[in-house]
Amino acid sequence: MSLLTIKDIQIRDPFIVPREEEGKYYMYGSTDANIWGKGTGFDAYVSTDLSNWEGPYPVFRPGENFFADNNFWAPEVYAYKDKYYMFATFRRRDNNLLGTAILVSDQLLGPFTLHSDGPVTPKEWSSLDGSLHVDEQGIPWMIFCHEWQQVGDGEVCAVRLSEDLYSTLGEPILLFTASEAAWTTPYISPRYPDTKNYVTDGPYVFRTNKGQLRMLWASFIDNTYALGLAESVTGEIKGPWVQANEALYRNDGGHGMVFRTFEGKLLLALHTPNNTPDERPIFLEIKGLENSPIR
Repeated sequence: MSLLTIKDIQIRDPFIVPREEEGKYYMYGSTDANIWGKGTGFDAYVSTDLSNWEGPYPVFRPGENFFADNNFWAPEVYAYKDKYYMFATFRRRDNNLLGTAILVSDQLLGPFTLHSDGPVTPKEWSSLDGSLHVDEQGIPWMIFCHEWQQVGDGEVCAVRLSEDLYSTLGEPILLFTASEAAWTTPYISPRYPDTKNYVTDGPYVFRTNKGQLRMLWASFIDNTYALGLAESVTGEIKGPWVQANEALYRNDGGHGMVFRTFEGKLLLALHTPNNTPDERPIFLEIKGLENSPIR
């Protein structure tokens, strides 16, 4: 298998899992050539240096009775208890709405199979980009977006998960809306030219080495994809959340996450540009991301 560089890999929503004991980085993401159409599945890539990658390795392919055919998006993989769980977005067959489901595997390269009973986001909602957060009490939560196409002002929500990650417990909690951030501007959509819409996309929660609970999330500035940063005032997932005044990255890139290299550097992973089929992963060292004030 020949090695690929990141310039060779078409991927959106890159998500990196470092495995120090193996000396390898595993990269997942939206890997269909046309993610706006029929879903094929998800592939992964493996690297020892973040520059040269082996793959693609097929880690998920839907079975004949899978609940979705289209829009396979944003897989995120987490080690939880003794297995690996993938949170991913799919467009349901039964009502044509987006939802996040949870898949499981014993291995990082799969195969991943459906773990939850279909999407765990509310059935009547168009929801996407579910992300796992385990709080300091060991309670698992899912952070996700209530889509702007349904609510106008896109929302970031949290819902508690059962300990086995099979289902949700209670109702979703609204954390914030897209328009609360000073840096976002209305998204002008050809489908909704006469409405004022704000987008939320790709929330990812992490805790700094000083204990602050922060969140990356994406939106738009003058219809250009951008990445923002928020912080929980209380240090708990319920917030309240305050927004950075300026976007963290505004060069037509977003849906970011952070990870630490084997050398100890904190890197930001995101995709840019935001148009298909040109999207590619990039990795940026952000030295002040962990501890500098967001305002």
